[in-house]
Amino acid sequence: MIKTSNLILRPWRKSDAQCLYHFAKNPNIGPIAGWPPHESVEDSLNIIRTVFSKRETYAIVKDDIPIGCVGLLFHPDTNHWWGEGAVELGYWIAEEYWGNGYAFEASDAIIKRAFDELGVSEIYASYRIGNDQSKRVLEKLGFEYYTELVNENYLGEFFEEVAMKLEK
Repeated sequence: MIKTSNLILRPWRKSDAQCLYHFAKNPNIGPIAGWPPHESVEDSLNIIRTVFSKRETYAIVKDDIPIGCVGLLFHPDTNHWWGEGAVELGYWIAEEYWGNGYAFEASDAIIKRAFDELGVSEIYASYRIGNDQSKRVLEKLGFEYYTELVNENYLGEFFEEVAMKLEK
């Protein structure tokens, strides 16, 4: 568990499935990150059991409510190959909580953990072109432009994204 001034980052629990479904069914959340809106509580529970059970993946909790997710993705679970020893930062926040700095706060805490406790020296992150909110979060965290990439979403559609890099 990681505590920040406004948030708690903790492992996801099966009991979070209903709340996760409430936020992740929103079509404004998943598709900009390349994943489909959740279709049921069971769908959300399956994500908790699989994707969100990976190491260094945390529920972002505000007032006992899991309002998003932040994690460090290690190869082979990354969206792209960044090189030996590099990790990828991923995050999302429920739309109802946008604009409060929570994506920055949660990401900043996990970045510190990566550099100070996990021995990571490079962190990469990418955002879909047009997702200016995510771009601003990464810039505020100190990430710098690395390259442009093409990625594929859950529907098999290709989209352009910008990859950014942060070094210790």
